[in-house]
Amino acid sequence: MIDLNTSQKEQVSVLYKHYNKDTLTRAEINALVSKKKIKNPSWLKTEKYKVDRGTYKLPVDGTPTENEQLMETPVADTKTEAAYVVSSLTGNIVPQKDASFVSFGNYPDVKNIIKSGQFYPLFITGLSGNGKTMSVTQACAELKKELIRVNITIETDEDDLLGGYRLKDGQTVWQNGPVIEAMERGAVLLLDEIDLASNKIMCLQPILEGSGVFVKKINKFVKPKDGFNVIATANTKGQGSEDGKFIGTNVLNEAFLERFPITFEQTYPTSKTEKKILSNTLKAAGKKDDKFVDNLTTWADVIRKTYFDGGVDEVISTRRLVHITQAYSIFDNKMKAIQMCTNRFDDDTKNSFVELYTKVDSGASVEDIIEGQRKAELDSQLNDNDSESETEEDNSYDS
Repeated sequence: MIDLNTSQKEQVSVLYKHYNKDTLTRAEINALVSKKKIKNPSWLKTEKYKVDRGTYKLPVDGTPTENEQLMETPVADTKTEAAYVVSSLTGNIVPQKDASFVSFGNYPDVKNIIKSGQFYPLFITGLSGNGKTMSVTQACAELKKELIRVNITIETDEDDLLGGYRLKDGQTVWQNGPVIEAMERGAVLLLDEIDLASNKIMCLQPILEGSGVFVKKINKFVKPKDGFNVIATANTKGQGSEDGKFIGTNVLNEAFLERFPITFEQTYPTSKTEKKILSNTLKAAGKKDDKFVDNLTTWADVIRKTYFDGGVDEVISTRRLVHITQAYSIFDNKMKAIQMCTNRFDDDTKNSFVELYTKVDSGASVEDIIEGQRKAELDSQLNDNDSESETEEDNSYDS
């Protein structure tokens, strides 16, 4: 029987047993009412169950009348004709351990938050390539915790996150998005590069409160399973990139940011830690070169100090160093590996970085290199001032 309460089901049962048929006239129904066999089924004597004038069909076999079909079946709207809900993920989604990974910075705290099983959203900010995403994936790998990673862009919208209707085997089906999947599995949801998002990300507000979300397109309330958590990473703190170094980042809604209880600021690892990371990377490729590892970390240290002093516009990240060691393990040529992995920079920056490495490789200390750079920069400024003075003198003679 279709959508009937207990009283209605009893009325249908009495009418059907008495007349032994499922199509009755108004007079037949009223006859049992007058005999007080049933209460007046006014709900039955409506257009929904009407098959002819003064004749009604009992909903006894689950087959609706023609009028009932018209009233209950949506008009060809693919969004309401989904055959079933399908998962967007299959198989094991626990990250694999990375042999080169070394614990540093906020990693122990990230792991403790995930291990606690509490819903406690976390925002991790820091420069590109300093291990923000890696710390989350490796914490989940160590804890054998399922992780669903979503790379956010300005185009990311509610359908991308919560789910949408898809065509599968000739049928329109609802497919859960990564957010719903993570909630239902009790997994960690990693929102990578969240500061690239538009205001469409606001659909996650109720989820960040831990109370679940109502998915209106399928008329379903999804409550998070125990262990579910949200972690976001970004190059900025959600306030945009004032210096323009991270083009495309946006100012995120303050109410949205307020739903992250804590923010971790990730910095580059120490030289000691970075050496371990690079040595592990080479070891995984069957190589060992301690001098090259020492040179790379010293080289990166000089560039970073110059970068933070405003001397250069680019920086060598930990990820870039890993790329260089991987290239070296493939091509067995150090300078070729460095040149190929710095090709992404403009020619002046690339050439200065390569030249700087040759100084490091020749045995120059960090202090000597930085002092040399400062002296060269000072000489350049003095030359510029002299040129300006000569130009002013020439102009005064001309006048």
